Amino acid sequence: MRDPDRESVMSFGDHLDELRRRVFLAIAVPLPIAILVFFFAARIREVIEYPLHAALRANGLPDQLQTRTVTELMGVDIKLSLVLGAVISSPWIVWQVWKFVEPGLYEHERRFARLLVPGSFLLCIAGILTLYFALLPISLHVLVNYGLEARDSSTPTLVEPLTPDNATYPRMPFLKEMPKEARPGEMWMLEHDHQLYVMTPKGEVLRAPLSRDTAYIQQYLVGEYIDLVLLMTLGIAVAFQMPLVILLLGWVGIVSGETLRTKRLHALFVLTIVAAVVTPTSDVATMLLMTVPLYLLYELGLLLLVAVPPHAVREGSVVRGFFRRIREAHTVRRPNSASGKAGVQAAPSTSQTEQPERQSPPTSPTAQTSETNRREPDGDADEDARGGGSL
Repeated sequence: MRDPDRESVMSFGDHLDELRRRVFLAIAVPLPIAILVFFFAARIREVIEYPLHAALRANGLPDQLQTRTVTELMGVDIKLSLVLGAVISSPWIVWQVWKFVEPGLYEHERRFARLLVPGSFLLCIAGILTLYFALLPISLHVLVNYGLEARDSSTPTLVEPLTPDNATYPRMPFLKEMPKEARPGEMWMLEHDHQLYVMTPKGEVLRAPLSRDTAYIQQYLVGEYIDLVLLMTLGIAVAFQMPLVILLLGWVGIVSGETLRTKRLHALFVLTIVAAVVTPTSDVATMLLMTVPLYLLYELGLLLLVAVPPHAVREGSVVRGFFRRIREAHTVRRPNSASGKAGVQAAPSTSQTEQPERQSPPTSPTAQTSETNRREPDGDADEDARGGGSL
């Protein structure tokens, strides 16, 4: 059936012109944003490097990173600017894609896109926050601690603290914070730091990192660390789209809620493997930390599959009846827990049992027809009557 919102049919040449115009508008925004972000790239780099600096300090190592070439630091800032420019302008890019596709969709098809696009954006944000505040700090702590292999040496054991009476070597003061005044040649260390500070005759403070007596010196490269974080961010952003993938598979009829509920153990095994691939360490704690949110996302997909069926999206009644559909699914599964197939067959009948409460007199032979007549006049009511709940 023809959508009443469509005013005309575009030719192939008109489609090419519209596509060229949308592509030009889509790529015109990220580049200026990337140039603007470049002026704040140093601050953004510091924010990304903070979990690594914290892991180094926690393991008694100097919190300094290395660069191999003169242009490496600037290259890292340019890369961050381009990536962040694309990320910040992604809503604009998605909007241009939507404006190109929208004229060819029916109204009920547009409702599906309006539900999926914001949901995908929110899941990406949730994945990035989970990575930065939970997964990345623990992974880096495990990785840094893994390289702390102690060297077999004759390091003297501290018998008693040095005091003015028993001191036979020059003493290095340990301060809680940087001194406000210092004379040239004075040296000191901070209690929470692993660096040696020296005041020069020009009034400049020099510092030298001090490392623990280990077999390997851990000094990481800025470029490799930024690449690792960006790769993990991409993996987390893709993994957090699982609820929408489950929802789409349920809409097209490839999977069902009952099948996914009976395969929870299989899903947990697969998600554990995914967590092991996404996380950069083989530490059990890190894998479990990643497996828990992935499994919660799996359950969220099951919840959405029950609460947001395709007919509710076509009718524009996603919010209306959201909790009612969840209660109905729970009520249907409880008396038929012994047989999974019985629970699946009983689900449509539960929805129809509420027809006498909403419409009087109850006419069970025409209950489905009454449900169809109450749908929005979007030009596809006859399609819904023939097609049922399929896309």
